[in-house]
Amino acid sequence: MSQTPSNSEIKRALEASPETNIDNEAPSAPRPPNFLILTIFACFCPAYPINIVAFVFSIMALNSYNQGDIDGSRRLGKNAMYVAIASIIIGLLVIAAYCVVHFTTETI
Repeated sequence: MSQTPSNSEIKRALEASPETNIDNEAPSAPRPPNFLILTIFACFCPAYPINIVAFVFSIMALNSYNQGDIDGSRRLGKNAMYVAIASIIIGLLVIAAYCVVHFTTETI
């Protein structure tokens, strides 16, 4: 039977491997904003198909950054922001229209 390597041999092998050597890595770029909080807030507005799209863009921006695609993350984050703002505006218009109709109609 073969002998299993000792703990010190395993430790030396792991320390010498290039995967664990992080001294040579370049500092990563700062994470571009993905506007996750804004898109979650937009999900409370009554414009459901649009705010869910904004939330998906925000999650895609986060995943893009985690995969190393900084430019794609920045682009998807901007798209998430624009769609979330549109969703909030549309939601406020829906709420305003509902209030106008509700308070201007007569009930018998």
